Amino acid sequence: QVQLVESGGGLVQAGGSRSLSCAASIRTFGSYAMGWFRQAPGKEREFVAAISFSGGSTSYGDSVKGRFTISRDNAKKMVYLQMSSLKSEDTAVYYCASRRQGAADFGSWGQGTQVTVSS
Repeated sequence: QVQLVESGGGLVQAGGSRSLSCAASIRTFGSYAMGWFRQAPGKEREFVAAISFSGGSTSYGDSVKGRFTISRDNAKKMVYLQMSSLKSEDTAVYYCASRRQGAADFGSWGQGTQVTVSS
């Protein structure tokens, strides 16, 4: 059973930085691609970033490219999202997700952590 627990959310001023963490209880963590998604009130869930099994490949949503960085530590079974140059439109609940090797979609999700950017 996959369990994902996000942390690091909170209130941050526009232009500031924040780092989110996701602790994964996955026996074969290195066989899972990991991702971050977000959902703002009244909006659909949005893709933020993803990272491959080894961490050698990353991808980002257009709205965060150049400002956010995803990384992972397979030894610690952790995934991180470093956010910088934050904008008010980055305000959302951020979710960590995992995609098992060979699967088409992200199948497991954390409970989310709120990030609020004040202008």
